[in-house]
Order: sequence, then structure tokens, then C-alpha cells
Amino acid sequence: MDPIADRAETATGPRPRNGVFAPRKSLQPKTRLPHAILSLLVLLFVVQPLYSKTKNADPQSNFSMEVSAPESEVLEAVSDVVNNEMIQGSKEYNRDKYVEKASAATSSPLFPTWTEPGKVFYKVRTNCLAPVNFKGSNDEGTLAVRYVVQSKGPQQTIVRIDAVFVEDVRRVVHRSNGSVETAEYKEIQDHLDAMELEKKEAAESEQHRQEVLAQRSLEQKKAPEQVSAPPETAQISAESLEQHVQNLRHELERLVKASGAQLKSAPFSSASNLKSLNGGTEVVILIVTPYWYGVETDDGQHGWIIRSQLEPVP
Repeated sequence: MDPIADRAETATGPRPRNGVFAPRKSLQPKTRLPHAILSLLVLLFVVQPLYSKTKNADPQSNFSMEVSAPESEVLEAVSDVVNNEMIQGSKEYNRDKYVEKASAATSSPLFPTWTEPGKVFYKVRTNCLAPVNFKGSNDEGTLAVRYVVQSKGPQQTIVRIDAVFVEDVRRVVHRSNGSVETAEYKEIQDHLDAMELEKKEAAESEQHRQEVLAQRSLEQKKAPEQVSAPPETAQISAESLEQHVQNLRHELERLVKASGAQLKSAPFSSASNLKSLNGGTEVVILIVTPYWYGVETDDGQHGWIIRSQLEPVP
């Protein structure tokens, strides 16, 4: 091959060979591959945060409370709350004061599998529209609450509660601001108070029965003579007793506040309503719990009212 011809071809372009021009080789630098790699990296950095939002919620609980009750009682109270079909501390868009139509579940993909000690419960509401107290929620999705019950001792139990809302389309996870956890725990505590009250009433009833039996036994041993008190003394004693009863009744009377109140069948929010009480209605307190009063109305009906809905008689 003629080296001079080769140099000429390089300088001036391809020379014809046998009357045919060879195709010109591109002199453009090969930069497309690095640009493609750079574009791919940018895409990964943009997509990765979006994908990470669809991951399960942080397994660490937002709400944890130690309860002075045995694990068996706490499990019963939590089970009652999980099955009441309501999620307290939120509401669906602009509807009722709580989220309705929630269902108990044995698991939820919105939370990672619980691997620590304790018994786990779930309450789930699908097709929930923009529940309040979940920052940034503005779409339809699934609202789920997880309850974890852990025994700490014979009379000490830990309750952990988490609530999350995940949008159906974007799969963005919104954690509760704490309102749901606090309200659901209050429901659990109300159930525990009711259970404790039932135990107390049963114990008092048994004690009263024993006292009556003991009194009867003592009376049977006494001589059948009956010593009657003078009429004046009996009258004074009766008047004093009546005055004492009136004073005691006044101390225990309360008025329903102007906003009115619902008389409940049991001391928790999800209990059925017995009747509506207008503002100014007088009731008599029979039982006191941290959040509720067991009361009797003027027509003799018994029920429960939230303490904050009553005020003292002037």
C-alpha cells in the first residue's frame, strides 16, 4: 500500500477505490454512553425516595403506656376495643367524630411483622377518605391501628399503639399525630375501669351478704326481748337521718352542662346511648371512675356520663 496515498486519504477524505467511495468514518467523540449512565443515576435518585414511601411503617411505637392491671384483663379490654368497629381520635374528611366501619384483623401489610414479645391486634378501615390528624392526608386509602400487649409482671402490663394511613394511589404513608393512639388508649382504659368496677361491686355485694348473714346469726342468739326507744328519741333520730340523707344527696347531685349529654349503657364512648339529657338536667352520682360518673336520673334510670359533661349544683 502506498503510504503517501494513505496520508492523502487521511488528510482529504476517503479516496475512491475501484471507482467506489468508502463510507466516511464518524469523527464525533463517543460521549453517548456516559450521558446515558448519568441519566440513569439521576433517575434512581429521584425514584428511590418515592419508592421508599411505600415501605412499611416504622416498627417503633409512637404510644406506649404501662397499665396497672394483669395481662388477661388488658387483653380482654383491647379485644373489646378492636372489635367495636370504630377508630377514635380521627374522623373521615368532614363526617362523624370518629371513623366508622373498621374491622378487626390478624395482620396488616401497613406494618412490618412484629417480632418482639407480646400479643398483637389490628383494626383496619379501607376506603377511608382523608382522615384528620394524619398530616398531609388528602386522598382515599387504608387506615390501620396496631395494638401490642406485653406483660411486665402479675399486675403490670404495657400497651403500645400505632396508627398509620396509606394512600391507595401514591402509597404515601402518613403517621398519626398521636390523637388516635391517645383516644384508643382512653377507650381501653374505660373498659378496664368498667371491669374493675364490676369486680368492686361484686366484692361489696359479697361483703354485704356476709354481713347480713352474720347479723341474722347474732339476732338469733339474742333474747327475744325488744327494747323500744322513747318516741321523742325515735323522732329526733329519724329527723337527723333524713337531714343527713338530704345533705348527702345534695353533695352527690350534678347538673348536665348546657351542651347536653348522652346517658350511656357502659363507661366507654362506643357504648350504646340510653337517652339524651338536656342541659340543666339533675342527676345523682352513684359511682365514680377517673373519666365517668355512674348516675341515676330523676326518673330512676341508671347509666354513665362523661365527667366533663356535668357540673356541680349551685
